[in-house]
Amino acid sequence: MPLNQDSLPSRDIRDKLIIGLDLPSVAEARAVVDRIGEAGTFYKIGYQLAYAGGFELARALIAEGKKVFLDLKLHDIGNTVEEGVRSVARLGATLLTVHAYPQTMRAAVAGKAGSSLKILAVTVLTSYDDNDLIEAGYAPVSAAELVARRAAQAREIGVDGIVCAATEAERVRGIVGPDRLIVTPGIRPAGAEAGDQKRIVTPAEGIRLGADHLVVARPIVKAADPRAAAEAIVREIAGA
Repeated sequence: MPLNQDSLPSRDIRDKLIIGLDLPSVAEARAVVDRIGEAGTFYKIGYQLAYAGGFELARALIAEGKKVFLDLKLHDIGNTVEEGVRSVARLGATLLTVHAYPQTMRAAVAGKAGSSLKILAVTVLTSYDDNDLIEAGYAPVSAAELVARRAAQAREIGVDGIVCAATEAERVRGIVGPDRLIVTPGIRPAGAEAGDQKRIVTPAEGIRLGADHLVVARPIVKAADPRAAAEAIVREIAGA
């Protein structure tokens, strides 16, 4: 049974769950947000929705007091990244991703200067495993080794946080220290299908491994009752 608003965990706890609006239209995303209600406080907008009007939805959600994570994974020449980040900062988003290449990270840090925007460096996508890295030409470096290398570079450059699989969160925490954010996608409640994710854990495991925020999309937005699905994950986070 859905929780009433008074019995929901605190806003700080609910903020740990970032709900991925991986949907093809603003209308569908808006309907999901409305169904979730106060159970959801933090939303991710990625490529699919961003290019279908999602930036206007981001503005609306921010105006309603929600937090927005723009998962754009920027990676371009330095000036382009810097100016793009500056535009996102003016939008009022809380988090923005860039790929964890040193030049890109330096440009992003410069672009967000003077704002409250936090930059997250994407180390190795959670849909990649060691075989994918071999195919991409990274051999003999493993996924875990590449995550560690990029996390160390992000720390030195001054990036606010890291996106990595929860299975790497404990190691990354040891590299970046206690003051930087760790955001973990690839979270699946017990019994949920893995989909295209290869390095996954449950919400409780993600928190215990040191993640600050968990990104969950399909298990919530595709659920018959998105609010109940979100509440169940929030309760699991609170218990962890």
